[in-house]
Amino acid sequence: MTMRTYEYPVRFTPAEEGGWVLTCRDVPEAISQAEAHEDREEVAAGCLQAAIESRMQDGEALPRASRVRAGELKVALPIDTAAKAALFEAMREAQISKSDLARRLGVDEKEVRRMLDPGHPSKIPRIAQALKVLGKRVQLGVA
Repeated sequence: MTMRTYEYPVRFTPAEEGGWVLTCRDVPEAISQAEAHEDREEVAAGCLQAAIESRMQDGEALPRASRVRAGELKVALPIDTAAKAALFEAMREAQISKSDLARRLGVDEKEVRRMLDPGHPSKIPRIAQALKVLGKRVQLGVA
């Protein structure tokens, strides 16, 4: 089983007016700018989060992260977004509907919808349980 991570290479290019322009070749719509006084990695994580959440809401496949190249830094999605993204991808891979997953979990379909809703706070153990039903497991890494 291949481990999937939700860390993407981001390039930070100095902006003419100061600060940084942030781009991600794996997620081309993730473009932002960080002011010199801002935490540029935090801005990049928020930008990636918005782009990935948009793809999920549109039912689009999520890009796999490529290797970091010279001049790039690896930026991780916030953990709650990464968990929801993992569930979203596992359901797509298994070709299972929200209703089918709800039946397997013994819950109402609304609960599965909430687990996938970027705007709804979800508990990671509950998402991990749903992933387990789909034959996946969650691992947490600290760098």
